[in-house]
Amino acid sequence: MTRLLGIETSCDETSAAVVEGAGDDASMRSLVILSQDVHRVFGGVVPEIASRAHVTSIVRVVERALLDARLKARDLDAVAVTNGPGLVGALLVGVSFGKSFAYANELPVLGVHHMEGHLFATSLEHREAVPPFTALLVSGGHTMLLDVPEWGHYQLLGATRDDAAGEAFDKVGKLLGLPYPGGPHIERLAHEGDPRRFPFSRPMLRANARPGDEDYFDLSFSGLKTAVLHATRIADLEKDRAHIARGFQDAIIATLVEKTARAATRFRRTRVVLGGGVACNRTLQDAMRARMREIGADSYAPSGRLATDNAAMIARAGLFRFERGERAGLDLNAYAALPLPGLAAA
Repeated sequence: MTRLLGIETSCDETSAAVVEGAGDDASMRSLVILSQDVHRVFGGVVPEIASRAHVTSIVRVVERALLDARLKARDLDAVAVTNGPGLVGALLVGVSFGKSFAYANELPVLGVHHMEGHLFATSLEHREAVPPFTALLVSGGHTMLLDVPEWGHYQLLGATRDDAAGEAFDKVGKLLGLPYPGGPHIERLAHEGDPRRFPFSRPMLRANARPGDEDYFDLSFSGLKTAVLHATRIADLEKDRAHIARGFQDAIIATLVEKTARAATRFRRTRVVLGGGVACNRTLQDAMRARMREIGADSYAPSGRLATDNAAMIARAGLFRFERGERAGLDLNAYAALPLPGLAAA
């Protein structure tokens, strides 16, 4: 049995976790996530503040993760740390600490791609969420539709051409005068809205689209965001805020669900896995399950704790890489942009 310490500092969550197991038989022994609520004051993540907060908290977070797992450093087999993509200053804190911790305790260290971590996250809670499957990764910085025939081999089917889904939620939340991050507030508000009041168009979702068309799997949310902007200018925001939120959320979810259904059907996948912060949206989860049942597929989504940025998913992806014999040197660096390993274009 292999035990890995995972470290995640790609944005504004300082997280450490211990995962143990072999292959797909892996489980969490501990998970600690320290979120930085200070960014709500500024309406978005301030990179310098995030980096400084990681510096002050990472030691205690790692110590707590080991304590909760009832382990010492000598009980570990390796250290896995996010080294991209993300805020490079924040990433450097985790990478520097991870390398130092590994060196001091004579442990190997591995760099893990943040989005590959999101691919693995759901499997820690759902044993069936393993390849082959269709994956929809939806977060504040990324929206990707992938075919996953096996771990480590990913085929990019489609991606957003502009705003990521989470980014669109945050920007629309700001237009509606909601706190940051906008996603959870929009979902709560949308429950009170009338879907007939502001029926926004589903972006890049042509009924006559066919496989091979450039926009068959791709996504775009900038036009939807602009439509919401125009709606806020002509509406009585105090009376219509919930209706606009409902129209926006219905449009973005319908698009995400139908694009995923196209991918699962095209590649004959019977499993769909969601990952990323937007994956904890219950309305999205319910809509995805209902649509997948229509095509004979099952849908799996992580809990809120594993949907957000967390170190358990990094340790789980690190376990896969470790078992393949991969190791990083002490020259491991952090990168704001980093290609997903094993990624091939459709």
